[in-house]
Amino acid sequence: MNIALITGSAGLIGSEAVFFLADKFDRIIGIDNNQRKYFFGEKASTEWNQQRIQAGVSNYTHYATDIRDREAIGNIFREYGKDIKLVIHTAAQPSHDWAAKEPYTDFSINADGTLNMLEQTRLHSPEAVFIFTSTNKVYGDTPNRLPLVELDTRWEIDRMHPYFEKGIDEHMSIDHTKHSLFGVSKVAADILSQEYGRYFGMNTGIFRGGCLTGPNHSGAQLHGFLSYLMRCAITGDHYTIFGYKGKQVRDNIHSYDLVNMFWHFYQDPGQGEVYNAGGGRFSNCSMLEAIGVCEKISGRKMNYSYSETNRIGDHIWWISDTSRFEEHYPGWTRKYDLEKTLVEMHDNMIERV
Repeated sequence: MNIALITGSAGLIGSEAVFFLADKFDRIIGIDNNQRKYFFGEKASTEWNQQRIQAGVSNYTHYATDIRDREAIGNIFREYGKDIKLVIHTAAQPSHDWAAKEPYTDFSINADGTLNMLEQTRLHSPEAVFIFTSTNKVYGDTPNRLPLVELDTRWEIDRMHPYFEKGIDEHMSIDHTKHSLFGVSKVAADILSQEYGRYFGMNTGIFRGGCLTGPNHSGAQLHGFLSYLMRCAITGDHYTIFGYKGKQVRDNIHSYDLVNMFWHFYQDPGQGEVYNAGGGRFSNCSMLEAIGVCEKISGRKMNYSYSETNRIGDHIWWISDTSRFEEHYPGWTRKYDLEKTLVEMHDNMIERV
């Protein structure tokens, strides 16, 4: 039997992976205890998505298990053992600001939880491919030292800089920088995942995501930029832009395109491989530009204001260079640009907000 095990299975990336892989594996094991509701409140609950998965995927089995629980996670791995061929680890505490509120919780979930998943995989399913959903926040605020130019609606990197054409590659240092406590816990998990590949010879892939997005995101003010922005566009709720004149740039990758990266890696894995994973020059926007697109799609003016205080460790300009992954897996291409993603998000969200 071939089994794929997915943590955070009711979240944005986890749920996309469930549906993407459902016809490619005999069974999908999902692990998700809806911590997102605890982090961000009732509106961020993933229960609606879990119910959708259980109703729509006949070979799905759900465990409401905490990834930090060694005994419980060990029992799941012992039950399925070497039948587990793929582990996609997406469960996390995902917010800069929330991490500072509860540092122990943040680190225990992001770092200790990842260690638990890696070790149980090594002990019980050592041949499985292990994919870790990391983040571009492992680079801290180093990107803010790049030579940036202020334009009418965005910050942009100087045209003469090597990063201008394709964005930031994996050689940027993750040292000597301010990460936020969230970034620190993700750095620990990122390097753990690399080390289990390089030290133990496990097939591990680390994907450092830009702005991960899509219609299955339960967006909240502290996490889920485009999802929360579109929710506010639909409902008329107030939105606050934090710092950088609203011109900070994010590249945006649809959850389908990211999970498709995982699928390509699974079919030809490496050991401790690291890839930047984002929308690149294909799909990116500033806050102001995103507001304009949301207003266009929703047909409504947004209710927003500006705060001079930026989030600690936040990026002024981020565009991912994914050329290393594309060189390794030339069959992969992006399907969703920014407007296509936001239209899908709008049409899906308007039915449930």
